[in-house]
Amino acid sequence: MRIREMGKVNATPDESSANVRSGGNRKVVLGCLAALAVMGATTAASPLLYNIFCQVTGYGGTTQRASGPSKEVLDKVITVRFDANVSPHLAWKFEPVRSTIDVKVGENALAFFRATNQSDQPLTGTAAFNVAPEAAGLYFNKIECFCFTEQTLQPGQSVEMPVSFFVDPKILEDRDTAGLSNLTLSYVFYPVAKTAGTSGPPGGG
Repeated sequence: MRIREMGKVNATPDESSANVRSGGNRKVVLGCLAALAVMGATTAASPLLYNIFCQVTGYGGTTQRASGPSKEVLDKVITVRFDANVSPHLAWKFEPVRSTIDVKVGENALAFFRATNQSDQPLTGTAAFNVAPEAAGLYFNKIECFCFTEQTLQPGQSVEMPVSFFVDPKILEDRDTAGLSNLTLSYVFYPVAKTAGTSGPPGGG
């Protein structure tokens, strides 16, 4: 009977401390696992989140996309310069038809870029873009643009691709952009890998 009673004796202080430490360690481990799970989910979603962030804030000169033209046109004139570049891995020649145009703030404008496939095979490209100064990206609105879709050119084919845009009148309400008189819209075309049988005529956008 005494042996059984001894089995019910309260734990010593050292044993109690060990139990507390064990419980604390479990909480730390669970916390770390939860943090890793959150980090993994965030990493997987980060490209999408980054794109949304750039589109909403104009960060990095990211332009905006509008469903229609501006309803207000001001007398303020801004010169828009066009910059065209091509990845060394894409055998295209790419250039603006006009290097600059003057537009009123809020005025809908149309510009063209010319692309030529200088290779002997169909090539597909996609255009990355931004506006400088970067602060102006929030107010540069595209309605239609070849950069919205991939573009496929046949061997030797040359096309002129449009971009329809306006500068939001709110650019004059921002102290960082109110004094701007020049903007630069830049594009870089990169190759898009295509599987057999997926090449087609140039896309629009």
